[in-house]
Amino acid sequence: MSIDPRGPRFAAVLTSLVLAAVLVSGSGVLLAVQAAVFAVGAFAGLGRSPYGVLYRTFVRPRLGPPSELEDARPPRFAQAVGLAFALVGTVGYLTGTTWLGMLATAFALAAAFLNAAFGYCLGCEMYLLLRRGGARVGARA
Repeated sequence: MSIDPRGPRFAAVLTSLVLAAVLVSGSGVLLAVQAAVFAVGAFAGLGRSPYGVLYRTFVRPRLGPPSELEDARPPRFAQAVGLAFALVGTVGYLTGTTWLGMLATAFALAAAFLNAAFGYCLGCEMYLLLRRGGARVGARA
């Protein structure tokens, strides 16, 4: 499946704002909400995530068609990576291990900000590296 690459970048902007708010507030509940957003994007698809729905409903109709489409698998993988960090951070905040919550949130924020500001999807690059590594292992067998 192919997607408009501007959608995940829009989602990264919203994610960055939410994660920055988590760092400022120390709210494990807000991070849990972001984890749920990541989970929907990873497992149900980017278009079904709350940020995907916002993009499709309010932003996309005001833009011209995308100049190219991209494979949805790398951004979905990136959502799963974000989910892992958000879950670790949520556990940290909710169990009183604040340093763990802050560290996991900061890593997720760094990745989201790279995508939002520069269009560089760290999770997507991880996906591609893993796919290439797996292809090499399969070729040797």
